[in-house]
Amino acid sequence: MAPINESHPEEFILLGFADRSWMELSLFIVLLIMYPMALVGNITIILVYKLDPCLHSPMYFFLTNLSFLDICYTTSIVPQMLFNLGSSKKTISYMGCALQLYFFHIMGGTECLLLALMSFDRYVAIGKPLHYTLIMNQRTCILLVSTVWLSGITYAVSEATVTLQLPLCGLNKLDHLVCEIPVLIKTACGEKEANELTLSVVCIFVLAVPLCLILASYASIGHAVYKIKTSEGRKKAFGTCSSHLIIVFLFYGPAISMYLQPPSTISRDQPKFMALFYGVVTPTFNPFIYTLRNKDVKGALGNVVRNIFSSKS
Repeated sequence: MAPINESHPEEFILLGFADRSWMELSLFIVLLIMYPMALVGNITIILVYKLDPCLHSPMYFFLTNLSFLDICYTTSIVPQMLFNLGSSKKTISYMGCALQLYFFHIMGGTECLLLALMSFDRYVAIGKPLHYTLIMNQRTCILLVSTVWLSGITYAVSEATVTLQLPLCGLNKLDHLVCEIPVLIKTACGEKEANELTLSVVCIFVLAVPLCLILASYASIGHAVYKIKTSEGRKKAFGTCSSHLIIVFLFYGPAISMYLQPPSTISRDQPKFMALFYGVVTPTFNPFIYTLRNKDVKGALGNVVRNIFSSKS
């Protein structure tokens, strides 16, 4: 690492896969395809929800929040990655790194909690159908989503601020594609065991606790589904829940493997692939998982498309 004369450098060099040009080219092409897909897919979900009154229910209200999160999530890292992968100058300013750190972790922390909230919504809908509209009314949904956003912001701002206070002793090279908390902790000089412990403890509440709540919700949902008498009802319930479970495992799996271990033990390329997975791959496939496995969304999308073409003709 190249030392300079100040604790916090003016810019960072994001090494990425600089030693493997073939991988950089491949990744550049993949991101150039996936980023527009992520934007189009998630924007479509939001527009369909706004335009079709049939989707104005808590489940789709939470789904539009997830889509908005995913748009912000990918946008906070992909443009910078594309710029660095397509250029020989692989730098990001210190302020740009700090902003990326805040936004990336705000969206990630909020998504962890939002997925748990979505599982609770499915539990109420399937386990207590007669009380669903009473429990998940509009005011409650807005309050729950606001709490999730506020909690995600609180986690990210506090953890990122503490991380940015770590002395870097002028070291300005990050072996990563983006500015991420574990990598900055690993790069820092001096004593950092307390920061590693704090990160692990905080991530237990942000990652492990919500995941346990999700699994408990789906255990209760599975019990409730088997009580449904009609096979069509069971099929619909499983279809809705399976989409959410796929998204949960796609997001939580890489995030847990990245954040619930000490940064000093993380291998060289693990942060890069994990960030690509939960920061790019998952947000890209989320809308397609929901549209391909959800008849209501597919029907609403078809109605919107037909209305657009009929209005033009």
